[in-house]
Amino acid sequence: MQRELARRVVAEGPPGPVRTVAGVDVSNFPRDPTGRVFAAVVLLDAGSLKPRATATAMRVAPIPYVPGFLGFREVPALVAAFAGLPERPDLVLVDGHGVSHPRGLGIAAHLGVLLGLPTIGVAKSILVGHPAGELPPAKGATVPLSWNGREIGTVLRSKDRVAPLYVSIGHKVGPAAAPDLVLRCCTKYRLPEPTRAAHEAANAFRRHWAAENA
Repeated sequence: MQRELARRVVAEGPPGPVRTVAGVDVSNFPRDPTGRVFAAVVLLDAGSLKPRATATAMRVAPIPYVPGFLGFREVPALVAAFAGLPERPDLVLVDGHGVSHPRGLGIAAHLGVLLGLPTIGVAKSILVGHPAGELPPAKGATVPLSWNGREIGTVLRSKDRVAPLYVSIGHKVGPAAAPDLVLRCCTKYRLPEPTRAAHEAANAFRRHWAAENA
């Protein structure tokens, strides 16, 4: 199924101006036997990076965590969260990988294909591949992320002298455009504002649910 979905990835775009950008992330209880997934999507203005809306959803994961198959566990809750937004974003940044995945379908590509939205994977660690050179220490520096002789993404320094991010296209975004789009969303933190906001929103949603259901 991953290989079939990966064949539907469109590696060009975005198809129009990016006026709004969304960040998505999920939160979980450690060692939760029920497998609850708390998903959040935060919609921001692309120019000011100020939040415009937040939507959340909780679902029980259909499968346990299996490396390489994260999308099947988390995407159902994320799709449900997107249904609560007042408008569809022009671009989505996902805390995870896009096509930098053994079968070309990390969670960002998986979500993008299902929703039909432009998505970019912004990961904090490498899943497959290696940097094709030494990354300079300054913010904005890039080197290709290579695997099996081909370029699958970009290693991006999002802040001076901090650990890099690993950027790869998800859907309806070209590989040359992806690092620049992510960098535009970076301020004083390592993580871009959309995924940083989504991370905080998902954790807050989980804590609120736990307090109400204690």
